[in-house]
Formats: sequence, structure tokens, C-alpha cells
Amino acid sequence: MNFLIDNAISPKVSEELNKLGHNSIHVRDIGFQHANDQEIFEKALEEDRVIISADTDFGFLLSKWNNNKPSVIIFRKGSERDPFKQIELLNANLKDELLISLKTGSIIIIEATRIRTRTLPIFKK
Repeated sequence: MNFLIDNAISPKVSEELNKLGHNSIHVRDIGFQHANDQEIFEKALEEDRVIISADTDFGFLLSKWNNNKPSVIIFRKGSERDPFKQIELLNANLKDELLISLKTGSIIIIEATRIRTRTLPIFKK
């Protein structure tokens, strides 16, 4: 799977995802560390990447978007902040149903005690 890691997440997450066989880049790797959320959103869409962030603004962008891409994984407040713990959570859950959801278009919310999935687009017109 292809990932674009937002500035709100450590570059270590990107490094570890690559070690696990994914294609992951951090916004700093491509000079997007000062890019706004819309620019990151468009880059992910252009390169068919799943955004991983702790910034809930991506959820807002998706609420205004009437397409099923890009998929987004958001680590919510109260969820694990240690990059190696985040990798453990991702590695344990990036399987079967969740991978299919990301490929077809979803927002995945990772909270302290649960993971929620919402199919995109959020609001169908």
C-alpha cells in the first residue's frame, strides 16, 4: 500500500512502513512539511496514497469531498503517540478488511480503545 505521512506523525512511521514492504513517504521527504492540508490531500490523490495523520482537518476536507479517494488514517487524541506503538497498531490492523476499505476509499479513525471505519464519500450527493 502507498502512504503519505503528514507532519503530525513522526518520519519513523514512514521508515517502518517501508521496512514492512509498503511504499511510504513523509511530507518532509518531498518538501511538503510547510504545505497546507489541501496541498497534501491533492498530492495523496495524485499519487494514489493513503494519508496518515493526527490532524483531524483531513476529516473535514473529506466531508466536503464527493469522491472515494484519498483514504485517510487518523490517530485521534488519546490514541498512541509513540511512533513505534503507532507502527504496531498499523501492522496489526492493516490486514484483509481494513486494506480493502482503504483501497476502495475510507477514513479510518484510530482511538485509544477502538478503530472506526467510514466509507467514502462521507456525504453522498
